[in-house]
Amino acid sequence: MVKNGQSPVLSISDIGYRNPHCPALGIDVRTLAEEREHAPEQGGTGPQRLDFHLLVLVTRGHGTHMVDFVGHDCRPGTLLWIRPGQVHAHAREPGLAARLVLFTPDFPPPLRIGRLLDDPFAPAHWRARGPDLDDLTRLTDLLAGAHDAYETGSRDLGTDLLRHTLAALLLRIALLPEPEGEPVPVGPGELFGRFRAAVEEGFATERSVAVYAARLATTPKTLTRASLAATGRPAKAVIDARVALEAKRLLVHTDLSAAAVGRRLGFDEAANFGKFFQRTTGWTPGDFRAASDGGSGRGG
Repeated sequence: MVKNGQSPVLSISDIGYRNPHCPALGIDVRTLAEEREHAPEQGGTGPQRLDFHLLVLVTRGHGTHMVDFVGHDCRPGTLLWIRPGQVHAHAREPGLAARLVLFTPDFPPPLRIGRLLDDPFAPAHWRARGPDLDDLTRLTDLLAGAHDAYETGSRDLGTDLLRHTLAALLLRIALLPEPEGEPVPVGPGELFGRFRAAVEEGFATERSVAVYAARLATTPKTLTRASLAATGRPAKAVIDARVALEAKRLLVHTDLSAAAVGRRLGFDEAANFGKFFQRTTGWTPGDFRAASDGGSGRGG
């Protein structure tokens, strides 16, 4: 149960990524109507904390979509980006239609848009118009078509097509004008935002909460409180999740050995990296790479 400062107390469902048609594929494209059909088996229609990315492009109607308890007005051309760890609730208004793109953090190829991908305080809401909306619509349509064709064609080529079409969509989003009136985090969110920036800069060499707290002129206890308030996870879990995400990306998108991936992320011993990766992901590095090659695929 999580208190949002406003009554009543809301029950938040933790939702893991699931592609019902292609379980091993790290991306799914569906409509809001299809999402609502699956709502009972995915935690109902209340607030949800996701472990994957969710893009929502509204195509018809209007409503209010909650992201971290901030209401975002939705109408045709509205684009929302809900990131892992954020809490959201779909708009329930009848007549609202939208295209949804769900993808795991390790599915996109390496891109120069780290803040948009990894920062929970990056922009979450845009109102696209004109050529911007035309491009977003075209790219989401391409993604939907590539996803539909995935099961009938070459899995490797299909995965590459989906991966790079998603990359084009994410890069196009990065080129959108800065949204007006984007909520600015206050209180614990300010410290957590600085913490996330520090982790983004130093995760490859530093995994100590105490070190990050010292860099931010605070205490580990205060940093953990800020992290819990912002994400529901302690500061150590945020650091470990970022390291694990980078490890997944390197395992999927490069030919580096598991030991080399570990060294790149500050692990002197391959065994220590293997233990860390299995503890944080539930997979051994080798099993994760093999599963990715067979489903979500390694980019060429």
